[in-house]
Amino acid sequence: MISVDKTVKVIDGCTPDRIPDEVLSSTEPLILKGLASSWPIVQAGLVSDEDAARYLLQFYQGQEVAAFLGKPENNGRIFYNETLTGFNYDTVSTKLDFALRQFAAQADNPQPPTIYIGSTVIDNYLPGFRADNDLDLQQHNPLVSIWLSNKCRIAAHWDSPLNIACSVVGHRRFTLFPFEQMENLYVGPLDKTPAGQAISLVDFYNPDFEKFPKFKQALEHAQVADLDAGDGIFIPSMWWHHVESLSPLNILVNYWFKGSPAFYGKPVNALFHSLLSIRDLPPEQRAAWKMIFDHYIFEYCKDNFSHIPEPAQGAIGELTDDNARKIRAKLLNQLNR
Repeated sequence: MISVDKTVKVIDGCTPDRIPDEVLSSTEPLILKGLASSWPIVQAGLVSDEDAARYLLQFYQGQEVAAFLGKPENNGRIFYNETLTGFNYDTVSTKLDFALRQFAAQADNPQPPTIYIGSTVIDNYLPGFRADNDLDLQQHNPLVSIWLSNKCRIAAHWDSPLNIACSVVGHRRFTLFPFEQMENLYVGPLDKTPAGQAISLVDFYNPDFEKFPKFKQALEHAQVADLDAGDGIFIPSMWWHHVESLSPLNILVNYWFKGSPAFYGKPVNALFHSLLSIRDLPPEQRAAWKMIFDHYIFEYCKDNFSHIPEPAQGAIGELTDDNARKIRAKLLNQLNR
């Protein structure tokens, strides 16, 4: 495993019903020590993995969940096959109670097959769980999910929403990089990915510095966060994070929230549309479009449009729910031609 000198800043005193605004607006990752330590699922897991499983299953209604199954020789790495044309795991549907029995059966295996259940919406699959195991983030309308696995590792990737992740059973390690390290992380395909987000192709357990020499520069900016059961981590939007599950049973609950009005669009949609319409234009046209994007988007200044009466500004005016609907309608009309 790579060595990282800098650790993520630790914040004490956060509780499920009191997370300060300065945490939620931080531009750096933060360890929220003991954030979820009072949750019953955490207390059950501190007794045993079996107690944690029993506690969880009292909310389970029997629906099948999606799971990744990897061979023992993958050593827990969720990744591509050798040619990047597919993946090194199989995706199956299974019952949560069956999966939990498999975690227990493999607990003493020094090189178990990988079992990974990711991003499962709690309210859909474990109704009632959040009554006693929750953070007071309702005003942000978060997407709340549960993740279960044995020992495994998820390649460095970024997420657009803000994220608070709580390690509730087992131990986890996050290795994080600011987004400007993207070039040094050697990112793989944009549209064929293990779980929806582009990932670093560097194996953090055995980095190939001949193939990925700039990864050494990325490591100079890395931060590491080791989480015990009950600890949380705040990950700002767009920070790259590599995630390791270090115990025979690991359970994590995370909260994704936008930190912006719900009517805002997804920036990644603009990226894909730009790939379709701008990237391969002649250089002089790309340069012109770069100036246009700077003018309207990246260097936007309201004063630059003061010569247009506000009622006539349309799409370049204030982005409201109504204005957002009009822009989407215009986009759909154009895309369907």
